[in-house]
Parts: sequence; structure tokens; C-alpha cells
Amino acid sequence: MRISRVNSADAPESVRPLYDAMYQARGNVPNMFRTAAHRPELLRTMVAHFRCVMETGTVSTKLKELLAVRVSQINDCDY
Repeated sequence: MRISRVNSADAPESVRPLYDAMYQARGNVPNMFRTAAHRPELLRTMVAHFRCVMETGTVSTKLKELLAVRVSQINDCDY
């Protein structure tokens, strides 16, 4: 059994601003966030954690993204 992803059109009102911000920043809403949107309080926590990891520190966001892609490739995982 798979957990469905919440499409933007079907997202609860409380989730739409998060989707909009992600879409503006990334050009998409990653599936892990669309899945977590079934529980808006969980989604807010995930987004806050993601922002903290990706938008702070001395390593650039671009390098962090490239690292995530490479780790997915090494693990034979579709990213």
C-alpha cells in the first residue's frame, strides 16, 4: 500500500502557502512534502527542518542539493 500525494488543487488551505513558497523556490513541490501534507502539522515541521538544513551553514544550497542527488544515485534511489 502506498500513501498518496496531495496535489496543490486538493491541498488544505493551511498547506497552500507552504506549497506556493516551495514552488517559487524550487519550481516543484517534492513528493516527500506532498505526502506529508496529509498531516499539515507534520508538513510544517518538515519544511522548517528542511529550511534549517538547506538554507543555513557554510555549505551552499546548490552543493547540498548536488550531494543529495549523488547519495540517491549511489543508493540506486530515484530522487
